[in-house]
Amino acid sequence: MVATLFPLDLGSIMHHLWLMLLPFLGLVSVAPAEKGLEFPRYDGKDRVLDINDRNYRKAMNKYSMLCLLYHEPIPDSKELQKKHQMTEMVLELVAQVLEEKDIGFGMVDAKKDAKVAKKLGLDEVDSVYVFKEDRVIEFDGLLSANTMTEFLLDLLEDPVEVLDNALELKAFNRMDEEIRLVGFFKNQESEHFEAFKEAAEQFQPYIKFFATFEKTVAKQLTLKMNEVDFYEPFMEEPVTIPEKPHSEEELVAFITKHRRPTLRKLRAEDMFETWEDDIEGIHIVAFAEEEDPDGFEFLEILKEVARDNTHLPDLSIVWIDPDDFSLLIPYWEKTFKVDLFRPQIGVVNVTDADSVWMAMDDEEDLPTAQELEDWIEDVLSGKVNTEDDDEEDDDDDDDDDDDDDDDDDEDDDDDDDDDDDDDDDSDEDEDDDDDDDDDDDDE
Repeated sequence: MVATLFPLDLGSIMHHLWLMLLPFLGLVSVAPAEKGLEFPRYDGKDRVLDINDRNYRKAMNKYSMLCLLYHEPIPDSKELQKKHQMTEMVLELVAQVLEEKDIGFGMVDAKKDAKVAKKLGLDEVDSVYVFKEDRVIEFDGLLSANTMTEFLLDLLEDPVEVLDNALELKAFNRMDEEIRLVGFFKNQESEHFEAFKEAAEQFQPYIKFFATFEKTVAKQLTLKMNEVDFYEPFMEEPVTIPEKPHSEEELVAFITKHRRPTLRKLRAEDMFETWEDDIEGIHIVAFAEEEDPDGFEFLEILKEVARDNTHLPDLSIVWIDPDDFSLLIPYWEKTFKVDLFRPQIGVVNVTDADSVWMAMDDEEDLPTAQELEDWIEDVLSGKVNTEDDDEEDDDDDDDDDDDDDDDDDEDDDDDDDDDDDDDDDSDEDEDDDDDDDDDDDDE
């Protein structure tokens, strides 16, 4: 998971804030619901197992999938105990909802059950691991009941979805926010389709795989027999994987190499994996509400720039729709000092959340594609970076120190003047006393 540097680390903020606030959203409906719209409420039955050295093999054999939370030892602090209980409650609710799906749930204590953790290959505390057949899938998303339920249901599906007709192809073409692969094969018994399916299992459910055995569908996709196309998010044209047919290893190697898109959306199901995939400690981050007219326009400009510059290996932009993470809006606005009611784009340091944002002089007009491209070139060249922001802060601190020194000097001068005045007054008083003494002598 994301390194804990609370409260400065953005990834940690995301993890802790959502972990504390979201688990109970699925437990209680706001108003009495009609039949058919009754949200599940935890029924009080314990379904999450305490996994240890005595029962882990039985649990592995009993279920088709086993979902385990690897956690720190239960703390003494009441506040931390409450957080632990809330985390467990998320698992309990998901276990209840998916009770008929043959999925087991358990928790592994990092200290008490260290031997089991080592045997199972659990190495990241506060992570969720899913065991399915001979695979181990790490859940890198938002720890909420809704997100985890959707993730596990996706894992239950076949790793490859088959496109049989024009309507299914139309739905495929609308999935422009996700990485997709599609191949054309003779039939499901084809050895090349089998290799494609084996590769799909390595990336399920994060990357979508599609296949067709229909010549009419393949023609619309401009696919030849045993050919596979790779679709990057928001790109208009796919990349054909060279040198068909492909083995499982060749497909996995190509996908791994090209997995980081030029433009990608931050999604609840893999948000931490995305945030950890930075380039030299920074992300180019764009905030834009897709449902807002300005946000939509800015996003279209962003897509245009991404398409024109997808050949640049160091260009990767993370698009965040604030509507998807509304509880984080106050934190982001405070941390980054930006107004998220308007589109924004900036550079964020993932270590300390330092950031620099593109200046948009005219609040009415959004930057053009060329202006945005010029700014991105400055970022990639290092002309725009968060270190400059640190230096400016240091300069401000130095200026403040200088002002303090000046104030101290002025105070010292004032004190000196006051001392001089006091000396003069003392001299005058002594003179007056001498005069009085002389008068007394005369008398």
